[in-house]
Amino acid sequence: MLTRKITFLLDKKNDWIQPYLKNYINKFSKKYKYTISKNSRKIKNKIVFVLCYTKILGNNFLKNNAEVLIIHPSKLPKDKGFSPVQNQVLRNKNLIHITLLRASEEVDAGPIAIKSTFLLKGDELSEEIRKKQASAIFLVIKKFLAKYPNIQYRKQIGVGSFNKRRTAFSNELNINKSIKSQFNLLRIVDNKLYPAFFKYKKNLYYIYIKKK
Repeated sequence: MLTRKITFLLDKKNDWIQPYLKNYINKFSKKYKYTISKNSRKIKNKIVFVLCYTKILGNNFLKNNAEVLIIHPSKLPKDKGFSPVQNQVLRNKNLIHITLLRASEEVDAGPIAIKSTFLLKGDELSEEIRKKQASAIFLVIKKFLAKYPNIQYRKQIGVGSFNKRRTAFSNELNINKSIKSQFNLLRIVDNKLYPAFFKYKKNLYYIYIKKK
């Protein structure tokens, strides 16, 4: 039996999932040969799982590979686009959906193969949220590989929504509001890359949060 080749395509600027992937990769089916890449130009004739990727993949890339699959953490067609988990946390959502779909030229609009969920308690900080998110992502990949190539895709149904890109400026705290009312914002900040901050008397102050 010919071993199928699978590539996990990661983003150079958003590769937080890579350590989790390296720890989990040996738990996937032995029927496949796995590689990790951050260069889409070097990938051809593969089954590709696109993880936490922030760039748009062109039509040539989609045509040149056997399957291009995206794992998007939302109940599509809701929360398409950037930072879906963070935006849901900001809206007090604790049940987060995971959707595995076939990539298309239109962002997060392809047909759906598998759905799952993961649950937050409401006190997790960024690293804890990402750990749960990674586990849920690998679970739907494992389910997909167990069924492949006998996959049934379904069109997305319902009214969609699209999240804007979050930046470092999105993490500004309001000094006139309580910490409690802004706790969800503190939960999703990246202490190293995009810490929370506030402005006071023409100065800018950074806030770093860590759970004891």
